[in-house]
Amino acid sequence: MLNHGYSYKETLDTAQKINWRIEDIIGGEKQLDFSRPFMPETMARVEPLTFLKPGERIVLNQIRGYGYLATFGLSEEFILPFVMDHARQVTSGDDWQIRALLQFAGEEAKHIHLFKRFCAEFEDGFGTDCQVIGPAEDIAKAILAHPPLAVALLILHIEWMTQSHYLDSVKDDRGLDAQFKSLLRHHWMEEAQHAKLDTMIVAHLAARTDAAGIAEAVDGYMSIGAFLDAGLAQQSKFDLESFQEATGRRLGADEQETFLNVQHQALRWTFIGSGMTHQNFIGTLGQMAPDGRKRVEEVAPAFC
Repeated sequence: MLNHGYSYKETLDTAQKINWRIEDIIGGEKQLDFSRPFMPETMARVEPLTFLKPGERIVLNQIRGYGYLATFGLSEEFILPFVMDHARQVTSGDDWQIRALLQFAGEEAKHIHLFKRFCAEFEDGFGTDCQVIGPAEDIAKAILAHPPLAVALLILHIEWMTQSHYLDSVKDDRGLDAQFKSLLRHHWMEEAQHAKLDTMIVAHLAARTDAAGIAEAVDGYMSIGAFLDAGLAQQSKFDLESFQEATGRRLGADEQETFLNVQHQALRWTFIGSGMTHQNFIGTLGQMAPDGRKRVEEVAPAFC
């Protein structure tokens, strides 16, 4: 039994108090300010690209912001069916559990809608089409093919990663566009409950899985990580193409190589390293699979 101290009733109570509406945080007068950066430098890592002019770094930062929320949208596309499938399997359980899981699923559906709205507004204001990896259905299919406990570990990684992104990098950064920052804050508010709920999902699944199954789940989590890393490498190439189209500047061969190396590593930290190193994630993993925690801690520096 994993120790976590969370309860379905408390997470549901908190979620129902937050419960923001999409129309209250995007649209109308709430517009993106394209004169300001969207992403904190700790994740965007545009400053090391010293061959870019200050205005070009802002453009790249905004491209990264677009990719950031679009990638979260991809994540929600597999989190939603996973949570719904899990809820169906526990329909004879605790009433608070079922209601909390359905609330979880509803909020993930809302996040998908929010990110689509954001992408549409970004495209209208930015003026250049930006490519992102996908399609979402294919990515979801590949990830959901792994054992449920492996997928639950990945989701736990994502939920805690989201918490560290906002609290450690976004919250106190006064230089960011206020609208983009608001979207991240509202997303974070609900994901704080999702991190607790997914911890309980992991505990539920782990309690019903033998040692071989747990080892298989850790293998699956690592395999998904490699799959995502390949996607992030492709995303850095898309970002290079988007940057060159948006600025009208064609980078030289050496500049392109540096761009791809720096930005791929920035994406690795954003979506993989920051989740692998989160103390709550590795703490839960360590309770379930001490050897699995050791494996993650050994590979994590490559993604930082």
